[in-house]
Amino acid sequence: MYKDFSDRLSIDDIKITKSLGMDNQGKAVVLLSGGIDSATCVAIAKDCGFDVVALTFYYHQRHHVELEAARRIAAFMTVERHVVLDLPLGTIGGSALTSSRDVPKDTPLEQIGLCIPVTYVPARNTIFLSLALALAEVFETGHIFIGVNAMDYSGYPDCRPEYISAFENMANLAIQKAVEGQFTVKIHTPLSELNKAQIIRKGLELGVDYSLTHSCYDPDPIGSACGHCESCILRKRGFAEAKVNDPTRYTHQSLSCEGKQ
Repeated sequence: MYKDFSDRLSIDDIKITKSLGMDNQGKAVVLLSGGIDSATCVAIAKDCGFDVVALTFYYHQRHHVELEAARRIAAFMTVERHVVLDLPLGTIGGSALTSSRDVPKDTPLEQIGLCIPVTYVPARNTIFLSLALALAEVFETGHIFIGVNAMDYSGYPDCRPEYISAFENMANLAIQKAVEGQFTVKIHTPLSELNKAQIIRKGLELGVDYSLTHSCYDPDPIGSACGHCESCILRKRGFAEAKVNDPTRYTHQSLSCEGKQ
């Protein structure tokens, strides 16, 4: 079924499909970075009835504290398996996240997403999804979840719906089990049309503990968030608009969600 690879499945569609016994693949690979979006994706996949195989990358990012967050989330959500891959993208460079280049700070909210910032990691989601695809084939499932978002985001090209559709089409031509008709690859992006506040509300509804997550691109040596990078700005606004307490530990506590937003 689902011959039209560009047809996106909603969360309700996934639940209905599984409840009718139309999908015999009980597992799903979920990309887990350690942030708000990926943690929420794990919760959604579990709520849809999947046994989650979480996939995290140490791509030699400066904010490697997010690896610890990913491990905490995986343990808290009792995923079936948590795979962590060492991926030295720092050798390629080209991003403030994998080099000593300065991370942009205090970007006005209205300017976030208007251009691609230096925190863009070249081809990151293409690399991540390709490895997720390989892992999914080994686990004999066509279901991959990724927490990309085209609403509250920094303008990265590999977060757009058209990119996901293109990758999904390619995936169904690229692996043995898909071309042999054993399953169809579906890249699930349940957060793509939600803003950060909506994502947070959905996660809280599903029991996500956001105090376990990390978003900051430029944390201090003990892992406290800077409060000034684009990721921190979007995170703070999300909690403020969701009207829930921001559990983030910031370098200066005056930069919590009650601060200037």
